[in-house]
Amino acid sequence: WPDVSYTLGNLGAAIALSVAGGFLIGLVVHALPRLRRVLDPIFTSYYAVPTFVLYPLLIVFFGIGPASLIVLGALFGIVAMIVATVTAIDRVPRVLLKVARVSRLGPVRTALLMKLPAASPHLMTGLRLAVAYSVIGVIAGEFILSTEGVGRRVALAYNNFDNQTMYALLVLILGFAIAVNAL
Repeated sequence: WPDVSYTLGNLGAAIALSVAGGFLIGLVVHALPRLRRVLDPIFTSYYAVPTFVLYPLLIVFFGIGPASLIVLGALFGIVAMIVATVTAIDRVPRVLLKVARVSRLGPVRTALLMKLPAASPHLMTGLRLAVAYSVIGVIAGEFILSTEGVGRRVALAYNNFDNQTMYALLVLILGFAIAVNAL
């Protein structure tokens, strides 16, 4: 159970970082069209390069421990949230913005009352993808190089040919991922 709590803590931090960071960066990228044109090819091809190539670099900067796993999980999920945020804002119907102007709503009220509700379906898609990718990043990071966590226990069971434990842990991970996705 200490490994489960270690993994859940890392997952919670990575998910929060990827969702909040991805949303904020998505807002900035959408507001700056030149930056968007520069970053668009990077976002398009981001998942073509395995993010695990950065793990040795993360270990150098953050050490072997939770910080490198959290950053790895956040790196996996943040781009999905950025792309979903930019897409969500792009898909807000122009008529809503005209209604906001006619109703003399300020920028904050327009964002909260018009843009956010209209963008919410795409934002939820980004949220689900960010959560899924963050779970993959943290568990796989623990699997590759970690001193504790559920991913580490799976790796140990795999290396020791303890199939019963390995499959039980995989079912636990799968159940957690399904539960988080359902929420």
